[in-house]
Amino acid sequence: MRGSGAIGPIVHAFRHGFIGRLSRQADATNDVYDRPMGDRGNSRTVYSTGAGKICPGCGWPARDCKCSRNADEPVPVRVVAKLRMEKAGRGGKTVTVVYGLPRNGPFLKELCQELKRACGAGGAVVDDGIEIQGDLRDRVRDRLLKKGFGVKG
Repeated sequence: MRGSGAIGPIVHAFRHGFIGRLSRQADATNDVYDRPMGDRGNSRTVYSTGAGKICPGCGWPARDCKCSRNADEPVPVRVVAKLRMEKAGRGGKTVTVVYGLPRNGPFLKELCQELKRACGAGGAVVDDGIEIQGDLRDRVRDRLLKKGFGVKG
């Protein structure tokens, strides 16, 4: 069945490729139409709900970052941790944030597990530190001092 009314000729032209040919002729200098969908040259994702946080260095999702920004740093002899409490963006829930730590995945993961056990709370390793659920700055401070870390905040 062909289209009805005024839309019929447009649908017919589109199905038979007349509209596609016109747009290619009008933009003959741009070869974007001839490339596969994934190969767009200098393009990058501007916004996507599926990828989460995007690394500003390489443009990959933060969990799959390919640049050297997330390389494992050596753990220094004297680690200085900074503490703060945050509420913003969490629906009113309070979170204790330990930041200023070396970006070393295994070190952060082990420290996060130890802090969660010591505080009896949940938590996670984030970009440059550790988040512990609740206002537990005193417990976290005591635990970090026992481990020999310097603590600010």
